[in-house]
Amino acid sequence: MAWKAAMRHDPAMGAQPHDWTRRSALGLLPTLGLAACARSRAPEPLKFWAMSYEGDYSPMLMPAFTAATGIPVDIQSLPATAAHEKLLTAQAGGAMPDVLMLYTGWVQEFATIGAIAPVPSPAMVADLFPGVLDATRVGGRDFAVPWSVAPQVQFYRRDILAKAGYAAPAEDWDGWLRMGHAIKRQRPDDFVFMLLLNWPDMLITMLGQTGATMLRDHDTRGNFQTPEARAAFAYYARIFAEGLAPKALSTEIQDPVAAFAQGYFSIWPTGPTTMLDLHRRAAEIPAERWATARLAGPHGVGAVSGLSTSLCVSASTPRPAEAWALVRHLSSPASELRYQTMIGNLPARLSAWTSPQLRAPILAPFRAQMRFPATAPKVIEWERIKLEIQFAAERVVRGVQTILEALAGLDTRVDQLLAKRRALVEAGRLS
Repeated sequence: MAWKAAMRHDPAMGAQPHDWTRRSALGLLPTLGLAACARSRAPEPLKFWAMSYEGDYSPMLMPAFTAATGIPVDIQSLPATAAHEKLLTAQAGGAMPDVLMLYTGWVQEFATIGAIAPVPSPAMVADLFPGVLDATRVGGRDFAVPWSVAPQVQFYRRDILAKAGYAAPAEDWDGWLRMGHAIKRQRPDDFVFMLLLNWPDMLITMLGQTGATMLRDHDTRGNFQTPEARAAFAYYARIFAEGLAPKALSTEIQDPVAAFAQGYFSIWPTGPTTMLDLHRRAAEIPAERWATARLAGPHGVGAVSGLSTSLCVSASTPRPAEAWALVRHLSSPASELRYQTMIGNLPARLSAWTSPQLRAPILAPFRAQMRFPATAPKVIEWERIKLEIQFAAERVVRGVQTILEALAGLDTRVDQLLAKRRALVEAGRLS
């Protein structure tokens, strides 16, 4: 039950608002001397946009910042499904916020179009997990401060696996299938794995684990008609074909926590915010019935994809010093640890992991996994390519296309998406 205590209380935090002294404020705002002028005038609020739980819970992190600096913060929480388009529209219309959260996979795109400013000090990106930091570098420069990490692990039902003869999930693909069939024999009316067809991260992980290089020719063409990509697609499709996962979208299983609690599936590859959902609904699924483990790979555990987040400052903000001060506050170990208690996302700063609240056994697989993040191609079209991978996989799973047909079509579509990049590379304007 240690994880419950960790989620409810952070002994390292103490009385959070009072930890922010005037000396702390000067550390946040080294060039402003803002503490004095904050009393003489009321500054305009900084604008901060964030998505999902981060957006919903960000207001709880702001009182300490405002008390120390005198700067109010106006927060807008964006729905994750619409955030990318809204941010691009804001950039085109000159209406970007001062500070914005980006999913780390978006940093390359927003840096390339000139929407975000480079990080002004190397100290701001010190003390971070190296693999996460690499994803926010563009042309050798840092354009974001990693805020949280959310690698996938497998949440599993201890009780269901135990009845099938397993104390913990298998760590290799063959073992995963054997375990899946053992569970299916015990529970023929239920499924084993939750791999929703419009959540492509698991397939992206599988592609990385087989060694598939998804782009070629300086990342200007698709490269999916390879033995490695075929192996990943074949394994993914086999899970569905053998009745171990439902052929469903997230709109068809709108409450996965309830489905997990009811045993509709017993293995759920997902990120750390799921811990918060399970904790809130402990009456449906007590903590002793579930645990976490690293994801299986072709020959054992390895790198996995995840939905990490970063903090950026708009290139057009008229208040860069104050904006970066807010980023320093939000990305401090104290703020990251407080967020962990609120929403479950894990700190990107290594020093935060010395906190007692992160020693709960349920977090150990995440800690191990964070050192092995999967790398994605650094092209601004990557989010659209991920969607094409998802669509191709769904066509295979539903029997609309063979794997060979789907991969050939995927290469064609990706080549089209990369046409502008290919022209720039061929013209020598992009390396």
